[in-house]
Amino acid sequence: MASLKELRNRIASVQATQKITRAMQMVAASKLRRAQEAAEAARPYADRMGAVLGNLAASINDVETAPKLLAGTGSDKRHLLIVATAERGLCGGFNSSIARLAREDAQKLMAAGKQVQILCVGRKGYDVLKRYFDKELLDPVSYQGLKGIGFDQAQEVASRVLADFDADSFDMCTLYYSKFENVISQVPTGLQIIPASFDDSETPDLGGAAYDYEPEENDILDALLPRNIAVQILRALLENAASEQGARMTAMDNATRNAGEMIDSLSITYNRSRQAQITKELIEIISGAEAL
Repeated sequence: MASLKELRNRIASVQATQKITRAMQMVAASKLRRAQEAAEAARPYADRMGAVLGNLAASINDVETAPKLLAGTGSDKRHLLIVATAERGLCGGFNSSIARLAREDAQKLMAAGKQVQILCVGRKGYDVLKRYFDKELLDPVSYQGLKGIGFDQAQEVASRVLADFDADSFDMCTLYYSKFENVISQVPTGLQIIPASFDDSETPDLGGAAYDYEPEENDILDALLPRNIAVQILRALLENAASEQGARMTAMDNATRNAGEMIDSLSITYNRSRQAQITKELIEIISGAEAL
């Protein structure tokens, strides 16, 4: 059994840890509101752009003249997976759940004979996936130390992806991130962005009206499709920012509760050990007195 001094040191150590986790919980709670507002503000713009592009894509009759970002290369052999995670840990299963989804999809593609490349946006995703995909990983993109994520960072990633696509480095691209629902729930999501894929069930209806476009549909798509990639990446980064703070807030709350339970358990053990030691000393004193 541990000595009284060891128990006191353990109790003090857990109490110090509890103060840290409580402080981290409060910081995450303060950051969550701003991150949630940014994520929710980005959704209507991304959804509306998806609806417009989906409407334009449906009006194109000749697929051969359609932009390459919409029609694709005609092959699905080479895949690029963009895995967006956080720069820091201590946020529960937030990072690991995104990396797990990307890892499972990558393993399925490789088992089917496809070529896979993985671009990690965020240090934690790279740390997890490098244990499984050493050769497939590209140089990661890290924004460690940056206070906020904006369109400039999303455009930087999009420019790199578009340059690789123009260089014929891959045929299809999928973006992985965590969609924020609430503090408790963050859903790992995979979204195909090249060639562009539009889900009618998730994009808002434009009202059912017929639109005439000026200039031609292909010209508009040539301008909007590259921007749509940056918009979708921005949306993913903002969703991740909100999900990270929500997951960290929940994880630190659980850690604080667990620390409290551990302190209570150690305090009971300490009091019992102290009482047993006092009783033992009294018995020794009484025994010594009787021996005299």
